[in-house]
Amino acid sequence: AAAGILCYIGAYVFITYDDYDHFFEDVYTLIPAVVIIAVGTLLFIIGVIGCCATIRESSCGLATFAAILLLVFVTECVVVVLGYIYRAKVEDEVNHSIQKVYNEYSGPNTDAPSRAIDYVQRQLHCCGIHNYSDWRNTRWFKESKNNSVPVSCCQPNINNCTGTLTRPADLYQEGCEALVVKKLKEIMMYVIWAALTFASIQMLGMLCACVVLCRRSHDPAYELLVTTNSYA
Repeated sequence: AAAGILCYIGAYVFITYDDYDHFFEDVYTLIPAVVIIAVGTLLFIIGVIGCCATIRESSCGLATFAAILLLVFVTECVVVVLGYIYRAKVEDEVNHSIQKVYNEYSGPNTDAPSRAIDYVQRQLHCCGIHNYSDWRNTRWFKESKNNSVPVSCCQPNINNCTGTLTRPADLYQEGCEALVVKKLKEIMMYVIWAALTFASIQMLGMLCACVVLCRRSHDPAYELLVTTNSYA
């Protein structure tokens, strides 16, 4: 279950990145998601080893189980650190790229950057970089010469909205830059909290494995019982 949850979180980050990837250029932001998917896959293997070691009462298996848990724990700590590092970089990345993306807008349903802008404006209920007036400075606005912004800026409860700036009340009033930054930071926090939660679980698992190993090494009666049962 833990492996499945971690893989789901990593996949969710990838899918969301695909929707917002035009707004930041640093692909290394995905490193925490890649690592957490790898950890999820490794957790599945750990679960199998742990079950087999417990059933067979194997000291070697339990030691291997504890060692792998330690490796996973360290990896999850690295994910937390990377998550905080890249979360701090999100705002700078978006600020650096968003103006360029808006300048490349060429109309609804044309190229990928244009579709990304329309998607973000609809999903986040925003318009422009800081507000809808930012569209006046874009190449698309100047070339279209119709004094309108994309219809993706229209509020859904407004009928017959064409995006015209003569009716600004029909448009979303908030800019997209701050909302994109907020959304990406929230996604990175999902990764951080997931890594912290499962790191705590790994710590508990390591402690349990170590306790079992210590009890076996200091309990001659238990060893004798296991040996007798083996010969029987």
